[in-house]
Amino acid sequence: MQDVHNPSFRAEIARKLFHLTNLAIPVIYFFIPKETALLILIPLTVAMIGTDLLRFYYRPFRKLFHYLFGFLLRRSEQDTSTLRLNGATFVLISATICIAIFPKLFAVIGLVTLTFADGAAALFGKRFGSRPFLGKSVEGSMAFFVAAIIVVLVTPKFNYELSEYIIGFVAAAAGTIAEAASGYVDNITIPVSVASVLWGGYTIFLPHIDVYMIR
Repeated sequence: MQDVHNPSFRAEIARKLFHLTNLAIPVIYFFIPKETALLILIPLTVAMIGTDLLRFYYRPFRKLFHYLFGFLLRRSEQDTSTLRLNGATFVLISATICIAIFPKLFAVIGLVTLTFADGAAALFGKRFGSRPFLGKSVEGSMAFFVAAIIVVLVTPKFNYELSEYIIGFVAAAAGTIAEAASGYVDNITIPVSVASVLWGGYTIFLPHIDVYMIR
């Protein structure tokens, strides 16, 4: 458990407030074609990967990058010896994967879950976390699950059948486990696991619904 005045907790708040800007990806994607979204996302993703590579191997650029954006990076991301991509790069990679592979609504729900539920898990886990759960804390995982359930309740559905919400709740649970178990790659595993469970659930239990009706 950390005090709200602890510098690391305040830094986490700053990171998660910035993290909210990621909501622009699923919101914009909901209103534009997949092809247009990928035309935007793929170059951005490649550019961010290139930025990280420059940060790893070119010291002058690394100093400039850390001067401008260091407050948004965790210590593990600042340590270039680990060659760890920063969180924003992972978000762009996961958005590209989700949009390329999954039906639009499932990709959108997965990415919205990443934005809100992952932020809730990080803040509650740092502030109140005391009991371990997989790689994270019980408190953080509970916060993730509650936030993910809220996302399921407020995001669009195809026919608004009860079964759609039940499948969504199962997907929220899958995202909770993915967040707790997958370490620093959770920005990828969360939306992919949520979207995968949604797609599988609709395919098995609601085959009469055309999951591509929202394009």
